[in-house]
Amino acid sequence: MNPTSSKLIHVDTASGSYDVVVGTDLVSSCGERIRAAVPKADAAIVVSDTNVAPHYLSTTVASIVDAGLPCSAFVVPAGETNKNLGTYGQILQAMAEASLTRDSVVVALGGGVVGDMAGFAAATYMRGIRVVQMPTTLLSMVDSSVGGKTAIDLAVGKNLVGAFLQPSLVLADVCTLATLEAEVFADGMGEVVKHTVLASPALFDELTERPVSQDASNEHLIDVVSQNIEIKRDVVSADEREHGLRQTLNLGHTLGHAIEAANGYTLGHGHCVAAGLCCIARATEELGWSEPGLARQIERCTAAQDLPTTTDISLDEIYRQATHDKKRHGSTINVVVPVCIGAARIQTITLDEMRTLVELGCSARG
Repeated sequence: MNPTSSKLIHVDTASGSYDVVVGTDLVSSCGERIRAAVPKADAAIVVSDTNVAPHYLSTTVASIVDAGLPCSAFVVPAGETNKNLGTYGQILQAMAEASLTRDSVVVALGGGVVGDMAGFAAATYMRGIRVVQMPTTLLSMVDSSVGGKTAIDLAVGKNLVGAFLQPSLVLADVCTLATLEAEVFADGMGEVVKHTVLASPALFDELTERPVSQDASNEHLIDVVSQNIEIKRDVVSADEREHGLRQTLNLGHTLGHAIEAANGYTLGHGHCVAAGLCCIARATEELGWSEPGLARQIERCTAAQDLPTTTDISLDEIYRQATHDKKRHGSTINVVVPVCIGAARIQTITLDEMRTLVELGCSARG
């Protein structure tokens, strides 16, 4: 491989260390990399979905087998609505039928839904086996594949059942972005914008003036993905279990998850986070918690990526869904307040104050 076509990012956490490789042609070379990262593995199973499997599953399995590791596969229906107990149980059953042991490894090949479910299956099968994340969407590359969060949804809320399991390796092949629908690529930019608001004013300004397009060069995509992974790496390394600093990665998510659930998970996660980010910025600026003009800055950058800046969901429904958020603690809830581009803080508010945030931030329909 051309050495300029990949970048290595090392992640250190209290529970384990691993490498993230961002580059090209990683699918076809994954086998040797997985063997090196999990040298004692006796078998592998690749979990993918009906969107990704036709493009990359056979190449992935062949590479793993060529590296000397027996490998099976299991394909789940695509979409957030399938990230549930039923599909999770089917993955576990497939792992058992493949006779996986405590030395085996799960390879999650797909977007965030596959990564979350396969990771949770790995975290709970025989009380925990290894997982390798191979994200194939921009959203999963810059967000869910790094940091060790795994989960499934329940009917009343998103990601309510899960576990922390740091991967043994992450392979982010930017070539897979070429097969995404334009809307799915744009979905990933929701988390990219969020990261820049948290920690990178320079990249925020660049995205506002020169949005990242799907036909950007591989080198540019590698650079943007790598910068975002480094932002998340720095936060996760300092706070693996979300006791403090890592909560800032939930910027835009309390309202974003509410919008996502209220839409029946038919609108992409990144689109919902983008709308939630703009809503919370409008509300906190109105309350004087954020720098004047911040909401307009965020709206401009968000709109430049073809992402929504508001929602048509009723205020009552957004509030109802937001109060089911995992960050609720009894009669209070933690929200992440964007202070300015490059800084955010966590604030504990009452449920009445949450309603005020919803009313101030989500009333704009233009």
